[in-house]
Amino acid sequence: MYDPVQLRTFLTVAQTLSFTQAAGRLGVRQSTVSQHVRRLEEATGRPLFLRDTHSVELTEDGEALLGFARTILEAHERAAAFFTGTRLRGRLRFGASEDFVLTRLPEILEGFRHQHPEVDLELSVELSGTLHERLDAGLLDLVLAKRRGPGDERGRLVWRDRMVWIGAEGLRVDPERPVPLIVFPPPGITRARALEVLEREGRPWRVACTSGSLSGLIAAARAGLGVMAHARGLIPPGLVRVGGLPELGPVEFALLRGARVPAAAEALASAILSGADRLSRTA
Repeated sequence: MYDPVQLRTFLTVAQTLSFTQAAGRLGVRQSTVSQHVRRLEEATGRPLFLRDTHSVELTEDGEALLGFARTILEAHERAAAFFTGTRLRGRLRFGASEDFVLTRLPEILEGFRHQHPEVDLELSVELSGTLHERLDAGLLDLVLAKRRGPGDERGRLVWRDRMVWIGAEGLRVDPERPVPLIVFPPPGITRARALEVLEREGRPWRVACTSGSLSGLIAAARAGLGVMAHARGLIPPGLVRVGGLPELGPVEFALLRGARVPAAAEALASAILSGADRLSRTA
């Protein structure tokens, strides 16, 4: 009833919230993406996206289809791997941004390890800026991290989000006093964005907490020490959006490959892209 090709297109649009970006990732024309979505909507008998000239959003039925689509595609991939008899081996050095510590990335990695038990997977969890540096130095093979900012088109887009200010429930930022910031140390990308936006708007600020650990930042934010910039789809439990501050703009997460690309890197990249919708939902 449901074509796997159409389901993969649907998942890609859901992850990027853009028919144009989905076409670029899949290597097809935008008209093909629209056709796949239309046929899938005909097969389900339900609208899957709300779209206009400015935005694309999932409907409730689209949200419901995400899990089914992922399950169907994972079954196809397991069957293909079984009957082709392909066995991946070797060492794979994978780096993931701190942002994904509380998401379902571990589930994706567990599935990959189960499917490819002879791959020696080495995981590094770092700031996105640090991961970019280690990748460029040849110390990592595959990285899942934030893009550095507007104009950075390296890698394959995994999903797009907006960056927002978050803090403890009930926290209010006094407009007459410097904004208390909870930030990663340099070269943190969210840190750089927060400082750039505040300085551009002429808002004074002070650093209330610095930590290289996301857990440390979350603890400080829950204690009400200040606000932190964070992806909207990754807001940790116990924290909420905080208003009254300048807009932080969009953020994109991408998969980037190093100069050395082992065969296992493509298999892990495919697993992450297939399950990217799980990355924007905390465990």
